[in-house]
Amino acid sequence: MLAFVSRWGITAAALAVAAWIMDGIWFEGARHGRAEIEDKIVPLLIVALISCAITAFVKPVLTILSIPFILLTLGLFLIVLNALLLQLTAWLADLVDLGFHVTGFWPAVGGAIIISVTTWFLDAFVGVEED
Repeated sequence: MLAFVSRWGITAAALAVAAWIMDGIWFEGARHGRAEIEDKIVPLLIVALISCAITAFVKPVLTILSIPFILLTLGLFLIVLNALLLQLTAWLADLVDLGFHVTGFWPAVGGAIIISVTTWFLDAFVGVEED
């Protein structure tokens, strides 16, 4: 349980960093209600939960299906795959009005790289161990 909560918090932090650094990715929180910081934290945690679910269930299937592309591009196709999953996260978040937006493919690629590096750094810093 602790590993899941750590992964969830790290994903939320990585999404926040990507929204802060990358033009074309932003988080405005839910469009209804006040614009206080508490009103952005809960939707950010829900977006992180959506991202964790996509990473846990969709990414392994897509990775297995795209093994020829991954081998052909020497692994660079994984960046494209992560960008597409980030866009899927933004689309699902938009369906439930969470205010997380990714404007196109190239911002998604940049965001995927930022999220991967941030997640890697925070995993090493926090020391999350998989169960």
